[in-house]
This record gives sequence, C-alpha cells and structure tokens, in this order.
Amino acid sequence: MTAITPRRAAAATLVIAFCLVAANMRSAITAVGPVLDRIGADTGLSVAALGMITSVPLLVWAAVSPFAHGVSRRFGLSHSLLGALALLAAGVVIRSLPGSSVWLWLGTLLIGAALAFGNVLMPAVVKRDFPGRVPLMMGAYSALLGAFGALASGVAVPLARLPLGEGETGWRFALLVTGGALLPWAIALWWRTIRREDADTDGAAPRARRAIWSDPVAWTVAGYMGLQASSFYIFVTWIPAISTSIGRSEELSGIDVAVYQLCSLAGSLTLPLILRGRAERLIPAALPALGLLGIAGLLLAPHAILVWIAVIGLFSGASLSMCLTLMAQRARDQDGATALSGMSQSVGYLITAIGPVAFGALHALSGDWIGPLLLSAAIMLGQGVVGVVAGRERFVFERR
Repeated sequence: MTAITPRRAAAATLVIAFCLVAANMRSAITAVGPVLDRIGADTGLSVAALGMITSVPLLVWAAVSPFAHGVSRRFGLSHSLLGALALLAAGVVIRSLPGSSVWLWLGTLLIGAALAFGNVLMPAVVKRDFPGRVPLMMGAYSALLGAFGALASGVAVPLARLPLGEGETGWRFALLVTGGALLPWAIALWWRTIRREDADTDGAAPRARRAIWSDPVAWTVAGYMGLQASSFYIFVTWIPAISTSIGRSEELSGIDVAVYQLCSLAGSLTLPLILRGRAERLIPAALPALGLLGIAGLLLAPHAILVWIAVIGLFSGASLSMCLTLMAQRARDQDGATALSGMSQSVGYLITAIGPVAFGALHALSGDWIGPLLLSAAIMLGQGVVGVVAGRERFVFERR
C-alpha cells in the first residue's frame, strides 16, 4: 500500500477545502426564490420589493467586485477568501434574525458583498493552485455551484414548513440552514490550508489599477459573463412562477428549479470533457444554441416544462463553466486573473441585475410569458455573438 505523504495530504486537503468553499458560493441566494411568497406574507413587502431581494446581491456584486483585486494584493489571496467566508456567515445569520425586515435587507447586502469577493477570488485560486487543471477545476467549481444551489432550492420549501415558527416565519429557518449548514466546515478547512502554507505569495508585478478597464479582452469576457449570468438568474428566479402558471404546485415548482440547477451541474461537468483543441474557440459561440432550443420548447409546448428547463439548465451550467474558465485562461498569471475576474464580474453582474427585473416587468405588462421568453432568446443570441470574439486566444495586459 502506498503511503500518504505530507505533500499528498496537503494537496488533498486543498482540493477538499476548495470544494467546500465552492459549495457555499450560491446556496445562500438560490433558496430565496422558492420562499419569496412566504417572505412577502410574513414581512408585508410588495411584489416589487420581493423582486429586489433577488436583484440586490447582483447589484452588490457589481459594486464590490472591483475591490477584490486590491484587497487580495494587500492581505493575500487565501486570507481574503477566508474573510469573505466569515462575512458570508455573518450575513446568513443576520438575514434570518426575527423582527424587523431591516435584518433581511442588511443580511442580503452582507451576503452579496461576501459572495462578490468569493466569486472574484475563486478563479484566481484555480490559476494559482491548479495551473495545469484550469478547465477541470473550473468545471468542478461551477458544478458544485449548481449542485448545492439546486439542493438549496429543492429543500427550502420543506424546511420552511417544519413546525419551528408560527405562520410564515419558517422561511427564516430555511434560509439559515440552506445558507449556513456547510459554512463552518468550509471556514475551518480553508483556514487549515492557509496555516499549511509557508506564505501567501504573489510575485506578479503590480498592475495599474485602471489598466484592466481599458483592456478589450477584459471587456469581451465581461460581456460574456453578463449575458450568460442574466440567463441563469432569470430562470432561477422565474421558473417557479412559470411552473405554477401552468398548474404545477408550489412543491413541484421548487423541484423544477432544482432540476434546472441539477442539469446546470451536468453542463458544468460536461464542458471540460469537450473543451479541447479547436473546440476551445468554437464552444463559447455555440453554447447558446442549447438555450434557444429550450426557449422554443417553452413557447411551443409549455406543459413539457421539465424537458425544456433541463435543456436550458445544460446551457446555463456549461456557459457558467465556460465563462469562469475564460477568466482564468485569458490571464497569464494569478494577478491578471484576479484583476480580470473582478472587472468582468463587476460589469457582468451589473448587466445581470437588469435581467430578472426586465423579465418580470415584461410579464407584468403582457400577462403572459411570450415577451419575457423572447427577451431571454435575445440575450442568448447576444451571448453567441460575444462568444465568437471571446473564443480567440488572447490575454489581458498584452497588445495584439
């Protein structure tokens, strides 16, 4: 039997810690959609305000993401990520405090800030710690986002119905469990990986803070990020409403969201297997064809919703994995990857925040789903156009 050397043990610990961190990067927000009605009944918030609960984290991501690069340079990549996890834990707890709806909004803001840092830093972690396995690790990362996001969506309503509160207050317990169950483990194990490091080094020369904002490659990745994320958050937010509008129950609508995200997981895991050779240039532009097929199905045969959300889920998961891979691949080093990730996610989530709101506004105006779904199709077409340019092998901070 081969002995487990300290080096192998440290490498295994790093991989497990990375996976645990990834598992916490989406569940705190994906569980909100299925219990929005309960939140409204308990707090008295209007439909517009409830819609903002799902958009606030995206706006915070857009505002906070550019600062992650500077923070990581000052405190180190690993320590900055540990701080983001601690902030996420605080936000999850505060959001579930009873009483005033102020706690709901404050917790949501803190969760948004924490996830902004985590989302930016994770591609840089992959670039630093797994330089020879970027597509594989980014595929695993995005798959874990989908898996635990799906789990959170699927169990949110059953948890909210447990006899742990009166009336509609069970949503607080549901969001506490779905957002915080794995956080202590992620914090503890990530802290252990930091202690095992001799130093959290960053030997790359400092980049001009504004240089990334004038880089055309960065703007291409940012556009791809915004368009693919818009599709994901539109459907993760509105699938329950679309589902119930065709006669499915509240429980089934939550399962529909879970199916969507589980298929996103499958898409994320599949992408690294096909992202080889010439396909690396073609796939960013080709992926939206899957999403367009799903949109056509929802318009023509809505009662087969499980089939179509599965197809759209495959598209969303593969697109996310592709986008995260681009953030690591379009930079030569960890410093460039952090700068690119921060800039592209800031711009991307600013674009993304508009998507679910515009989708809901079109539905409110028309009373049906035709206009909103056509909007989604237009977003996917835009992603395909940007993907033509994003697929070219170019790097930030380098002139052509």
